[in-house]
Amino acid sequence: MDSNLLFPFAEYWWFYLAFIGFVIGMLALDLGVFHKHSHTVSFKEATSWSLVWFALALLFNGGLYLYSLYKFSDPLIAKHVSLEFLTGYVIEKSLSIDNIFVFVVVFGFFAIPAKYQHRVLFYGIMGALIFRAIFIAIGSILMQYHAVVMIFGAFLIITGIKMVFQHDKPVDPSQNWLICLMRKTMPISDRMHDDHFFTKENGVRMATPLLVALVFLEFTDVIFAVDSVPAIFAVTKEPLIVFTSNIFAILGLRSLYFLLAGVVDKFYLLKYGLAAVLVFVGLKMVWLNNLFDGKFPISISLGVIAVLIGGSIAASLMFPKKTS
Repeated sequence: MDSNLLFPFAEYWWFYLAFIGFVIGMLALDLGVFHKHSHTVSFKEATSWSLVWFALALLFNGGLYLYSLYKFSDPLIAKHVSLEFLTGYVIEKSLSIDNIFVFVVVFGFFAIPAKYQHRVLFYGIMGALIFRAIFIAIGSILMQYHAVVMIFGAFLIITGIKMVFQHDKPVDPSQNWLICLMRKTMPISDRMHDDHFFTKENGVRMATPLLVALVFLEFTDVIFAVDSVPAIFAVTKEPLIVFTSNIFAILGLRSLYFLLAGVVDKFYLLKYGLAAVLVFVGLKMVWLNNLFDGKFPISISLGVIAVLIGGSIAASLMFPKKTS
């Protein structure tokens, strides 16, 4: 099954365990030391953590390059592996900006105070890491079949086209079936109880708005993963690269939210850039890879994705959205 992979799971299971241990350690350091007490995350703090997560991703990529160079004794393979990680990281980081729009709406809808938002996002990210690991494990098996690759490619193309033409609809958590089910199956308090997810009122154990917001965020991340995971598999067939690039992008999502929450609505043209990226990676899967003996040049892929995302962000800032 893994014979064509550079990093087969049977040989690199120890690396997955070490990487997961590193992630758990960083999360424990984050919550247990730097965010032991709930507080409002400042712009300076969000910027610092964003730079930390970005630097760690680049350091990891550098280490991956050096290890590949040592392991395979081929600079071309090492460069290719490094570019695949970087491209996957850029794709996931770009698509995750959609999550930030949802975060803003959900925290506003449930009236989650700023000082408690980090706690919700922390546990939301932990859940996302688990779901992504499951998605990637399943994807690594399914993507071995050409028919599945073609189906996922077509799905990404259709999703990208729909994103261009669909009207922006406000997210309404109150109409979500999962939230409705929660309200029917457990009592939910209508007020905050500090940073607790559960509380007791008149002897009755109840969920707080923090838990409801967390459940909704987890649900939306599963939906986003349906797009992002196949998109990264369009770049590389190496589950190790898909997993690590995906996880690094998710780890920096909280700080990115606090950094961009106040200005994210200004990037109104970003959805077209993201749509174009989905169409591009879909075309790679169903057509472009076949034109290049099974592998479209990764350096060109990275350039195209960077231009599409960067161009849509730049256009949004150069031509601000008119307010009525």
